[in-house]
Amino acid sequence: MTPGNRPLEPTEVRVCTGPVKYVGQAAIAEDVRNMRAALQGRPVEGFLSALGPLSVGAGLRNEYYKDEETYLFAVAEAVREEYTAITDAGLILQVDEPEFATSWQFYPHWSLGDLRTYLEMCVRVINHALEGVPEELVRFHFCWASPHRPHVNDIELQHIVDLLVQINAQSYAFEAGNVRHEHEWEVWKDVNLPDNKILMPGVITHSTDLVEHPRLVANRLKNYASIVGRERVQAGTDCGMGSRVGHEDIVWAKLEAMAEGARIASEELSN
Repeated sequence: MTPGNRPLEPTEVRVCTGPVKYVGQAAIAEDVRNMRAALQGRPVEGFLSALGPLSVGAGLRNEYYKDEETYLFAVAEAVREEYTAITDAGLILQVDEPEFATSWQFYPHWSLGDLRTYLEMCVRVINHALEGVPEELVRFHFCWASPHRPHVNDIELQHIVDLLVQINAQSYAFEAGNVRHEHEWEVWKDVNLPDNKILMPGVITHSTDLVEHPRLVANRLKNYASIVGRERVQAGTDCGMGSRVGHEDIVWAKLEAMAEGARIASEELSN
């Protein structure tokens, strides 16, 4: 069984019985219009999130294409239309791909070698989806899934980071603020990261309603800057915050802490 054949819960099963096509043209056009209107007159860059091909394809049982890889490549070609609609508008595309790190949890019989073989194929699929998309406008986000649980079976970053950096994105956004993965900043010491790449670690997390202290945020950012340099680190969140934290006031407090922590880190790193 492969992730694209994973059964859904409850009992509903979606099946691919014909060619995969993109039908979201009107929806993405509206999203782009709304974002560009919101950015009007503001000196900030905007981004739109779009699901990665693995996450779009997961949960559909393939009964049309000859094999799972062919099916996922077809999904990749379909989602590329959404990706180019975003970047053609001058916006940053954030590819949200939780499947990149969560597949391991659904197949406990897999060895590490099995997972890496699968992820090598996944990198080819993702890069196929990104063909023709300007790399400087691509941010790749992955996580270990958002539900509140022990996460003791999360695959460790050290086992997949070399595959991650083969994805054709300028920046990589990942969970780094929760207690299961905060220590993994040290993994990047052993990564041959190309000079044009940017790291966006999550420095505030959805995994707790506790609001991070700006000093903690600053320290987290400085850890990464000590490895790749201050100009190649951006502050990010572990995952989307709005629906995962107890109250919207907590979300805003966390974002304020992130902004203040980034200010502190920038000031200290410039001295």
